[in-house]
Amino acid sequence: MPKNPRLGTMKMKGASSAHQVIYLKKLLKYQTSLTFTGSYNEYFGYATDIDAVVYLMLVNDLIHGLFPEAVTVGEDVSGMPTFCIPVQDGGVGFDYRLHMAIADKWIELLKKPDEYWEMGDIIHTLTNRRWSEKCIAYAESHDQALVGDKTIAFWLMDKDMYEFMALDRPATPAVDRGIAFHKMIRLITMGLGGEGYLNFMGNEFGHPEWIDFPRGDQHLPNGAVIPGNNFSYDKCRRRFDLGDADYLRYRGLQEFDQAMQHLEENFGFMTSEHRYISRKDEGDKIVVFERGDLVFVFNFHWRNSYSDYRVGCLKPGKYKIVLDSDDLLFGGFNRLDHNAEYFSTDGWYDERPHSFLVYAPCRTAVVYTPDEELEPVKD
Repeated sequence: MPKNPRLGTMKMKGASSAHQVIYLKKLLKYQTSLTFTGSYNEYFGYATDIDAVVYLMLVNDLIHGLFPEAVTVGEDVSGMPTFCIPVQDGGVGFDYRLHMAIADKWIELLKKPDEYWEMGDIIHTLTNRRWSEKCIAYAESHDQALVGDKTIAFWLMDKDMYEFMALDRPATPAVDRGIAFHKMIRLITMGLGGEGYLNFMGNEFGHPEWIDFPRGDQHLPNGAVIPGNNFSYDKCRRRFDLGDADYLRYRGLQEFDQAMQHLEENFGFMTSEHRYISRKDEGDKIVVFERGDLVFVFNFHWRNSYSDYRVGCLKPGKYKIVLDSDDLLFGGFNRLDHNAEYFSTDGWYDERPHSFLVYAPCRTAVVYTPDEELEPVKD
């Protein structure tokens, strides 16, 4: 494929070599005075760079024509309609779009105390996309990792990451909070944010530092000077060895990332058509939703743990835990019994026909599945 500044390649977790993922940055131009409110009239008119739209349609048609197994992913901040509709149906032709608002929302929340996090606001951002338009969700990307900003892990734990990530010394409250939220943020992003999930260069284990490429001073036309870093290579690398070190807490975060990927591989919940959010409780700071056959329970409260907390479910029968962010393997406190059995009861609760009782420790995410092998469930 010819080199083009508008084209690039990306790797998604789980993508095989037979499925090349092509990343295209959408370069549509609009009048600077135009503000997008969601009305389709704002997109289909002469304010849109028609040549750019046609170009992207041609690129997608060419890629899918030459390589039917290829997957194209587009970046678009405007919310352009028809972005992921096939070209033959009049669309731009992308297979997926990047769900760019999610990462910005997490950084916005991380600047606030826990008690100001609104469950409804989080859910709205994660699910704010058109029906049947496939999205790639990610908790952070290069925008957060480049010099001048902070990664999620650094926002959460800051300087404590340099001294208290070793397992041979006690963690600080900031580290305990950071490790718990880092897992929860990634799992709820994967669970509700889209039909695909993207990691970024070490955020799967909470890389402690930013990325800064070698650069000199930049002299602007107005006379201002943007300082460089003396062409330093110090931050021009990723410490992937941190996630493999069994004496560091980064290892637990990496193990959790692998567990999330295995959960998706085994249950395929991200591509399931069934998604239902049954609870977003602002007082309890609890979020409960179904994706596929799985029931996800998140407790974002900084202090309160809940015993015998009732959660709604679609299918009756026996449930078991398949993923627990509080597992010791993931750097948690092991407050849940993974051999426990959860039996549903009939009767509507949170608009669901059945429900069961769980223990929801503070700052944890737990995923339950019907134990169909022991308790067959009929559709």
